[in-house]
Amino acid sequence: MSGEGKYITAQKIEDYKRQKEHILEMGGAEAIEKRHKKGQLSARERIDYFFDPGTFTEIGLWVKHRTTAFGMDKREVPAEGIVTGFGKVNGRYVVAGAEDYTAMVGTFGEYHGKKLSYALDFAKNKGWPFVTMNDSAGARLHEGMDTLESYGWTFKSQIMASGIVPQISLLMGPCLGGQAYHPVMMDFVIQTRNTGFMGIAGPAFVKTQTGEEISLEELSGWKSHAIKSGQTHIVAEDDQDCLDKCKELLSFFPSSNNEKPPRIEAKDSPERESPELDTIIPDEPAKPYNMYDVVKSVVDEGHFLEIFKYYAANAICGFARMNGMPVGIVSNQPMAKAGALDIDACDKLARFIRFCDLFSIPLVSLTDCPGYLIGSQQEWAGILRHGAKLLYAWAGATVPLVSVIIRKSYAGAHYGMLDKSIGADFVFAWPTAQVTIVGAETAASVIFAREIKEAKNPKEVRARRIREFSEAYENPYRAAERGYIDAIITPRDTRKYISRALGVLEKKTVATPWKKFSNINL
Repeated sequence: MSGEGKYITAQKIEDYKRQKEHILEMGGAEAIEKRHKKGQLSARERIDYFFDPGTFTEIGLWVKHRTTAFGMDKREVPAEGIVTGFGKVNGRYVVAGAEDYTAMVGTFGEYHGKKLSYALDFAKNKGWPFVTMNDSAGARLHEGMDTLESYGWTFKSQIMASGIVPQISLLMGPCLGGQAYHPVMMDFVIQTRNTGFMGIAGPAFVKTQTGEEISLEELSGWKSHAIKSGQTHIVAEDDQDCLDKCKELLSFFPSSNNEKPPRIEAKDSPERESPELDTIIPDEPAKPYNMYDVVKSVVDEGHFLEIFKYYAANAICGFARMNGMPVGIVSNQPMAKAGALDIDACDKLARFIRFCDLFSIPLVSLTDCPGYLIGSQQEWAGILRHGAKLLYAWAGATVPLVSVIIRKSYAGAHYGMLDKSIGADFVFAWPTAQVTIVGAETAASVIFAREIKEAKNPKEVRARRIREFSEAYENPYRAAERGYIDAIITPRDTRKYISRALGVLEKKTVATPWKKFSNINL
């Protein structure tokens, strides 16, 4: 009897191994080889590359669809076209879902959605970041309403997890139709340059519905979203680069909103001076300079991971470290639109600020901004509404906030780029700072308009009034006299002052009255 029991047990174990091996083969060797020829890894190869060796535990390997209509009773979809589970990335737990294009082209069906939704809920409940590797032809239409409902589960799960754990989407293949809402609702999207596509509809559907003929690359490729729509945060060269960039991004984040960002040992002295900054501002007020040089001179070892590099280039944001501590950097770029804040720049910076605030990442603003962009195009498109997003983001932030005014800080941009009144803990200014309500030329044209018009020599009077206004107000001293600037500093000492400010703010706490949320101008 015991011998027979052993035989049955061994047979069951062998049967289990065969079934498991069959599922792990995904769409088969031929389908995987096709992926390799396109320069892409399979879903399981992506998982293996991403997680620390031997740490990944799969959840839901045996899940199967239940559809019988339209030949689905004869269709096998290994693991329901998505690999889900958890493991360690650089020693910290992360939950992931990798869509498998070799299994019915990774189509999103009822149980595909159930697995993804469960993984999101699991990540939220454990307090671990969630990463999705998108590679799917879209909805599994064979399943009708069951597919449609599964999108809702996914969206609800990721919205409930939003602000609790960081969420990153990797566009490593197509992501089209209703499924494309999934990446853009996450915190960050990293899109591969040649193989990642995202769109509410593919070219064939667009042509059928609108008559427009357009290629997949032009409609849904990286240029569409990293440059034009502002929905892709980082562009990667290929699968490996995409996964590497995701790992780097995760290194700046805490695992959840209950933790502080991970601090590393600093090799760069927080007291380091940057002599090159003393000469970076041109003598000509309208001449631009490259703000990236300032950012890299200030942060640890000059390392800066930029977010939205190709979108709204007049503004800069990204992650760096100061004395080993993760920080969010927000700045203007004088080399693009003179660093003015337009609609796209406001959206870009406001979303970044709010993410940092959600996950306890201090913020440093480097300001050189002539104001919000004006004119009919911006006005009619809602610059006031979009500009207000920045004000909401700064005023609602509870993390350490440090501002450095480098050159221009005019009008609404003064608080749109972070000042004392909107919530800055410390405001420092270079001697080159110009802090006032408007520029001298604008002020003179308003205040002294009648005097200039009636003068015997209007040009001479105008020049004199501009000079007088500039000498009186286009400097950091008036603001410092009122206490709106804490210190006027030598440019070379910028890193030192930021590091000291962040050090004393490390245990900052803010008490706010209870409310559900601010009614931000979305």
